[in-house]
Amino acid sequence: MAAMKRADVIGRVNKTLAKHYQPIKTLERPVLEQLLYAACLEDSRHEMADECFARLQESYFDWNEIRVTAVRELSEVLRGLNDSVRAATHVKQTLHSVFEAIYEFDLEATKKQNLGVSMKQLGDYKGTTPFTVSFVAQTCYAGHSIPVSDRGFELMYILGVINAKEREAKSVPGLERAVPKNKGAEFGSLLQQFAADFAASPFSPAVRSIVLEVDPEAKERLPKRGGGRKAVSKKKTAKKTSKTKSAAEQAASPASKKKAAVKKKAAVKKKAAVKKKSTDKKTMAVKKKAAGKKANVKKKAVKKKTPSSAPKKKKKKAAKSGGSITKKATRGAKKSASKQLARRKPR
Repeated sequence: MAAMKRADVIGRVNKTLAKHYQPIKTLERPVLEQLLYAACLEDSRHEMADECFARLQESYFDWNEIRVTAVRELSEVLRGLNDSVRAATHVKQTLHSVFEAIYEFDLEATKKQNLGVSMKQLGDYKGTTPFTVSFVAQTCYAGHSIPVSDRGFELMYILGVINAKEREAKSVPGLERAVPKNKGAEFGSLLQQFAADFAASPFSPAVRSIVLEVDPEAKERLPKRGGGRKAVSKKKTAKKTSKTKSAAEQAASPASKKKAAVKKKAAVKKKAAVKKKSTDKKTMAVKKKAAGKKANVKKKAVKKKTPSSAPKKKKKKAAKSGGSITKKATRGAKKSASKQLARRKPR
């Protein structure tokens, strides 16, 4: 988009938002507190952000206790914001990164530095966002930097101020040039309120009417109910078609044909090796079975040749012979006894 056309659209947005919202002045706070307050204010209404930030300070003893508290507990304290979990995560991460960098919870020294250096230092801390850094630069450093939240970038895309690439990069080129410095805080407050209403109810008629008042052609870019699932399905189908197309193009090339032929040969060799292994296994099993059968036949033949009845007969004969000997011995004993009686003399 040309610079003049972008500036005209931004001017139209400023005039339209001034009809529906009133600018809100923020309280003066230390740099760290303002940074944490901006994390609560991003994409949420001012009244709820003030209430949640005050509750956060009252519920804990100091910033170190908040730093070591779980995100789930912090999100319960920050209930009422449009995204309490994200705000709690940003608060915890910001405190943790600041403490690890300087071992204290004091960023007042950044006021003495150059604006660009201070903004870079804040942006390097984990948990900070472009909105929170610009908010601190505007309220604490007196710099000309307009804070734009995630929903604000989405609205800028819907209104035609930025394109899709600039929305992904989270930047609005020429915003500070199109809005003068003396009106930067006012425009930032109006845009923040509009983004908070859009985050709370993106399909509300009020938000839709404001968008169409700025640009009637923005109707096509407005979010639609159930459009998220369709968009996701469309992206998935587009990815699948692109993959199939690329695969077909690669298959058509001569190098891919050679690779395919080599793969086929390798697959055929693998199949042949698998078949050989299976046949070898089968033959080994058959040989083992045949060897087992032969061994069983030999065992049976040995059993037939040496029957168990032969030694039994010998034992019986031995028993009979032994019996006859005993009988002969008894007969001899009887004859000797009778002879002795015969030899005795009568009295």
